[in-house]
Amino acid sequence: MILHSYFARRFLKTFLGVFGVFFMIMMFLDLVEQLRRYSGADANFIEILTLTLLNIPQGIYIILPLIMILATIALFLGLARSSEMVVTRASGRSALKALLAPLAVALMIGVLSVGVLNPIVAGTSKEYEARGDALRGDSSVLSIGSTGLWLRQGGEEGQTVIRAQSANLDGTELNQVTFITFGPGGVPAQRVNATSARLIAGAWVLTEAKSWQLQGDTTPEAEAEQFDSLRIQSTLTPDQIRDSFGTPSSIPIWELPAFIERLRAAGFSAQRHLVWLHTELALPVFLVSMVMIGASFTLRHQRGGRTGLMVMFAIMLAFAIYFIRNFAQVLGENGQLPAILAAWAPPLAAIGLSLGFLLHNEDG
Repeated sequence: MILHSYFARRFLKTFLGVFGVFFMIMMFLDLVEQLRRYSGADANFIEILTLTLLNIPQGIYIILPLIMILATIALFLGLARSSEMVVTRASGRSALKALLAPLAVALMIGVLSVGVLNPIVAGTSKEYEARGDALRGDSSVLSIGSTGLWLRQGGEEGQTVIRAQSANLDGTELNQVTFITFGPGGVPAQRVNATSARLIAGAWVLTEAKSWQLQGDTTPEAEAEQFDSLRIQSTLTPDQIRDSFGTPSSIPIWELPAFIERLRAAGFSAQRHLVWLHTELALPVFLVSMVMIGASFTLRHQRGGRTGLMVMFAIMLAFAIYFIRNFAQVLGENGQLPAILAAWAPPLAAIGLSLGFLLHNEDG
């Protein structure tokens, strides 16, 4: 138990050290990128630094498996260089048992990453996008809520808020829709209810519409008009509507199941978000597989020049598994693989492969 505790502390310190190095490097690089991106905007250095700090958690979260594999390699190379692993194995403890403590730490880091770091990344990502949009003068056009689908569009006559009960997969056909147009002063000017609305180039085409003029001295209902078909000018495009969903990573994992249900209720495909949910749930297992891959090439006696070769093999295999994981995620998002298979197969396959290497090399 004392030895397991020692290995766990060593691995945690090594991981935090590698984490800190990557954090500083990424912060410097991202600061330079933000200065370049917003060089033409009216932003001071404090605002740019704030954007950098908001963007760093997402970058760190993405490369967490790389940090894990490098921490594993650094740990076991250090143990081999100090002959601590040689003494451990000479005492009768197998390499697999010595690996249990780092695996437990990796699993704990993975669980904390999903449960704590994931919501932090989601929050900072949304704040980063909001502040970036404010500096660029852009804004999101779509929101999925419990009361239905909400969009916003701008035009010469002012802002128009659109609410629909449901929509098709790309948001270009809306059902049971309401348009409320606000004048330049933010005062409601017109309301239109329609059975359906279809987005074409430059306009919404409404069917079975009823329009109320909300400004003036007359009663809106007295001046209401009925239309079999009505066109309302629009600056929205299908690509803008699709892009306004944002990435699934901007939604905390605790809220993701409810958001998936709202997407389905609104008529949209939730496959992308479902794959992301399972990918996040599989992250602790994936980090465990990174530790096992690093250990399978470095948990041995170091013989001269083979050390660098083994480290290179470990890093190459880790990158290959990482690429396969991302490729499987893309296949899952496109519906070519079930969400569970796309998310869980790569880390489980990596664990099986690395376990085979460890059993093949284990002689004690």
